[in-house]
Amino acid sequence: MSFNILIVDDSKAIRSVMRKIVTISGYQINQCWEAGDGKEAIDILSQHRVDFIITDVNMPYLTGMALLDLVKKNETLKDIPVIMVTAAGSFQQREEALQRGASGFIQKPFLPEEIRQILHEVIGVDVNGKYKEDQRTAAECDF
Repeated sequence: MSFNILIVDDSKAIRSVMRKIVTISGYQINQCWEAGDGKEAIDILSQHRVDFIITDVNMPYLTGMALLDLVKKNETLKDIPVIMVTAAGSFQQREEALQRGASGFIQKPFLPEEIRQILHEVIGVDVNGKYKEDQRTAAECDF
């Protein structure tokens, strides 16, 4: 299975590192969009289907927290998992992000294994890289 992802960070180098980590973690990327801030991310989200978002917290113009709020309040976007990444993350900031609907929180500097673990948890992959079986009945699925 391949994924459409959006990586949002004001550092081009960090966006590149994140993209590489996602790839070496075993995830096939169909499309990877990059945005330098939350405003650019909103523009991308209005035009493309995204399976998950990895976003920095502290960015100019529109912060990661503000982006998270906009995604979670939008009926079309609210189910997209959002993973927050920050260099200045306190326990309080982590809890606030999770309460606002973030699917995961990673503090910089990070190890590739930390990103891989969060992706496994968010996307529903077990430690062996196998997708967890959906336990819903056909009547519960929206198709």
